[in-house]
Amino acid sequence: MGSSSLIGVLAVHADQVAVSLPASCRASLVEALAVVPDRRDRRGVVHPLAGVLATAVAVVLAGARSAAAVAEWAADAPQPVLAGLGVWRDPLTGRHRAPDESTFRRILAGVDADALDDTVGRWIIASQAAADNHRRVYSVDGKTLRGSGPAGGQVHLLAVLDQHTGAVLGQVDVDGKTNELTRFRPLLEPLDLAGVIVTADALHTHREHAHWLADDKKAAYVFTVKKNQPRLYRQLKAIPWAKIPVQDETGNRGHGRYDIRRLQVVTCTGTLALDFPHAVQALRIRRRRLNLSTGRWSTVTVYAITNLTVAQVGPADLADALRGHWAIEILHHIRDTTYAEDASRIRTGNAPRVMATLRNTAISLLRLAGITTIAKALRRNSRNPYRPLQLLGIT
Repeated sequence: MGSSSLIGVLAVHADQVAVSLPASCRASLVEALAVVPDRRDRRGVVHPLAGVLATAVAVVLAGARSAAAVAEWAADAPQPVLAGLGVWRDPLTGRHRAPDESTFRRILAGVDADALDDTVGRWIIASQAAADNHRRVYSVDGKTLRGSGPAGGQVHLLAVLDQHTGAVLGQVDVDGKTNELTRFRPLLEPLDLAGVIVTADALHTHREHAHWLADDKKAAYVFTVKKNQPRLYRQLKAIPWAKIPVQDETGNRGHGRYDIRRLQVVTCTGTLALDFPHAVQALRIRRRRLNLSTGRWSTVTVYAITNLTVAQVGPADLADALRGHWAIEILHHIRDTTYAEDASRIRTGNAPRVMATLRNTAISLLRLAGITTIAKALRRNSRNPYRPLQLLGIT
């Protein structure tokens, strides 16, 4: 089916299709996936790699959790949908034939996962709306795929997410011979970080990361500090916080609790200078939480540092950046609860990581389309096979 016919079909179903990507999207994901190298032996190859991968993304956008579910959805998809996804067309019958389950399994296990993550990340970045006057804030965090193997042999991935859009911009693996620290730079290296704030948990509060971000990438950082940096932690704890006013306070209620967060910020020069590269401000966040069912209060204190000066960023923006770091935790929560990622027993080759990439991509596409309730959106997409196409930029 030609592109004009596909557009006509989508027009017929326009009242049933969800929302589409921003107009800034440069190309459909099917076109973008064409650059992923095909490592299969060319002899006997029937299904184009880009079409198989795009179909897998479309099915995950409909809530699929396994290769079997991907194949079943593809087998039932109408011909215009398969055509839009770039599925192989039988030259004898003229019909598009969906790949079977074994084909999906082989491709998910054997595809170049690094190239796939890089390709999808670049396409997501190109699909984002132009930045407004606010600084971009990127969050870095890792996740273990607990169903991907026995203890000690599980796949662990490190990802970076744009707090403003909720889109995943990149992902790398962390194999058993290394750790997240060594994968921090490879994850962020391809990104333009000039003027971006990078947030990370205490694991990544390392001098080398701070030097690289500030000196090489011209980026800012907001790092939390715990006792893995004992000297720095003692310095922060010793600051006379009782004399420093609260500069930002927020409260929210939900999930059976009431939270109050108070932020204090102080410029650290002279006698307060911190023993950490480029750090010029220290932050203390005190979170008081009321358990509405028990009536009991609890208090948690978190320290953080940044290379941003008071002239560059205000207390409220720093509080937003720290609180916004939970966006990447929410991503992991969605993958666990909505997609049952940790219960998945896909273990062959690169398949566990590739499935995580497909989930990241689906969630990112929904976030870019302004959707906040992911589970509801997946159920809606599952009822109409045309809906994922617009999210993939096929219009």
